[in-house]
Amino acid sequence: MVSNGEFNPLPQTKRQRQFEERLKDLSEANARKLGMDRRQFLRTSCGMAAAFVALNDVFGPVFDVGSAEAAQPEVAAQRANGLAGQFILDDQVHFVRDDYKVEDILGLARYAGQHWNPSLLKDALGVSLDRYKFENFLKEVYLDSDTKVALLSGAPFDNPAAWFLSNDQIKLANLTVNSIAGSKRLLFHSLFTPAQPGWIEEVDRCIAEVKPNSWKGYTIGDPLQPKTTKYPWRLDDEKLVYPFYEKAVKAGITTVCIHKGLLPKDYETAIPGGAWKYANVDDLPKAAKDWPQINFVIYHSALRAFLEDPDSELAEFEKSGYIRWVSDLAAIPEKSGARNVYADVGTSFAISAVSNPRFCAAMMGTLVKGLGHDHVFWGTDSCGTARPNGRSRHSVGLRSQRTCRRNMASQLSDLPMAQSRARSLATMQRDFTNWTCAPNSHPCMRTGSPS
Repeated sequence: MVSNGEFNPLPQTKRQRQFEERLKDLSEANARKLGMDRRQFLRTSCGMAAAFVALNDVFGPVFDVGSAEAAQPEVAAQRANGLAGQFILDDQVHFVRDDYKVEDILGLARYAGQHWNPSLLKDALGVSLDRYKFENFLKEVYLDSDTKVALLSGAPFDNPAAWFLSNDQIKLANLTVNSIAGSKRLLFHSLFTPAQPGWIEEVDRCIAEVKPNSWKGYTIGDPLQPKTTKYPWRLDDEKLVYPFYEKAVKAGITTVCIHKGLLPKDYETAIPGGAWKYANVDDLPKAAKDWPQINFVIYHSALRAFLEDPDSELAEFEKSGYIRWVSDLAAIPEKSGARNVYADVGTSFAISAVSNPRFCAAMMGTLVKGLGHDHVFWGTDSCGTARPNGRSRHSVGLRSQRTCRRNMASQLSDLPMAQSRARSLATMQRDFTNWTCAPNSHPCMRTGSPS
């Protein structure tokens, strides 16, 4: 099971345990034939293929994978090499600043280590906030995955100390990573927080000084405390939010990413006062119609499902064809005529692709059918959720990664950053593939003032 750090995952279901046993049997048999132990085998491309074969054996033929890929390294390598040149943009990544002290997110690591990944408790990071900091972010997103370009996001909370990064720190990370890489490898959001004190002034400042690639907002207000959230808002609030849209359009920063969904099954009773209504998408059709200049990217695809067995969600889909709030999002183009609506699959894909791949397939099919394949974006929610890597990449030694983290920490405490400090991280440059994005080639990259 997987979580994005905003909740603890459930224990394994019966079919997930069956998958685990099937993968153990398959990997042990194939490992012996290749002269290695199971742990070594699972680190290879054959091991990755074996996991998908095992998922198909338990959940049905969902993944396009053959048994030869799980047993023959040359076949697995051929498949991997055929995909090696693809461009991968991860439209949602996170890390926390080095002086971050709020340990709520450690519940994820602790629960995972106790229930479904005991090795997590024994690795170098263990159950610590270092798992969510810059060093591990850099390693997992860029060095251990095929990600070419990522979009750094943030999260606002009613408690200011709980913010992962400020808007200035998000910008600083953008400058740092791109300086290391020598090309545009990290795009970035600025957070906007309607109704919070001074929020519109912060928007003006970000337009003038920070110059983000796009915006990020949470209509639920505080995503970790929906029961007590102080500042929920609606996308179609003409008095409160439309002035922001006007400013965004005038500035040419017209992609607005919005956190939606991810609530418990008993959300109607568990969240008093009806704050749960701010997490669905009934405020999107009017806003999208009124502001065709803006691209509305709905994060998590508005998937409502939270702490529950995904089998029940699949059963509901097979009965009615409906996935709560995902289907509502996908229906917007047909019902309202708005085509400026997009879906991100961060967290929603991660929590379903392994736990119930048939449900994941249903969700993806719903999104593609309703929005179009070019309106569904890949995202991982790393480092809060599982690692983004699909095919392992060679990484540099830990010494270089620690050098980057130490420099990043000093820069985050000394704004604005001097470019000479960014250049001191050039030891990492050789480990980045030199991918440069064409201007305006993707909605998440569009900005009137490139950084």
